[in-house]
Amino acid sequence: MKLLNSLLLACSVLVASTAIAAAPAMPDAATGTRELEPFIAQYHVFKDGKALGDAVMQVVKNDGRRWRVDLNIRGTEGLVGLAGIAAQQSTVFDIAGSRYRPLAQSTVRKTVFTKKQTVGVYDWRSHQARWTGDVKETRRAPVALQDGDLSGLLINLAVIRDAQPGKSMQYRFVDDGRVRDHRYEVATQLEEVKVGDLDYSAMKVARAQGNNEETVIWVVDGVPTPVRILQREDGQDKYDLRLVEYKGAQ
Repeated sequence: MKLLNSLLLACSVLVASTAIAAAPAMPDAATGTRELEPFIAQYHVFKDGKALGDAVMQVVKNDGRRWRVDLNIRGTEGLVGLAGIAAQQSTVFDIAGSRYRPLAQSTVRKTVFTKKQTVGVYDWRSHQARWTGDVKETRRAPVALQDGDLSGLLINLAVIRDAQPGKSMQYRFVDDGRVRDHRYEVATQLEEVKVGDLDYSAMKVARAQGNNEETVIWVVDGVPTPVRILQREDGQDKYDLRLVEYKGAQ
């Protein structure tokens, strides 16, 4: 289960690269940010340079003002595939002004013989969030919410929305009973990134995590998900998500 948790964490604060898309949404000229639209994206997941499995991320619009972002991960290679390792994570959210505001979250982790599930509710009236289910005792207490708090999946969308060359971005991660500050720095110059057979001029967005870990996200203007996301540990590539294709979803 430790490997599954690591993979889900890597994926939920990452996503990555190539494309067969419908016409992409362009940045909003008035705000400098990108308008959210439904999409579905498929990824290959690698660990230590070796194929590990597949991931699918999608954003769908529910009734009214509510949206949902989903991430499904499935191990397909080696022992991970034999163990039937899979995970699904979803966040229901709305848009308050220009902010993505989480409302509810669910996470399911599976192997051939086990299944664990957690459910979280973000109550903006009381400004508290609470998780139930297979949650560690230390994470069962209510978490005080602040305006602008995001789940891990919503941070993915916020980075795409906000990234601009030379910009610093800070988000408060509130997820599964945990609270962390995430700070990202966008390089001043675009970087050429090759993903599959395609070349992109991408913004390199880096998050230093202090404990010898680093997350690097490559963002391309007009693409609704990162073209690549890489997690490094001790200077070595650990988890690498590479987009296979994406398209607009109805």
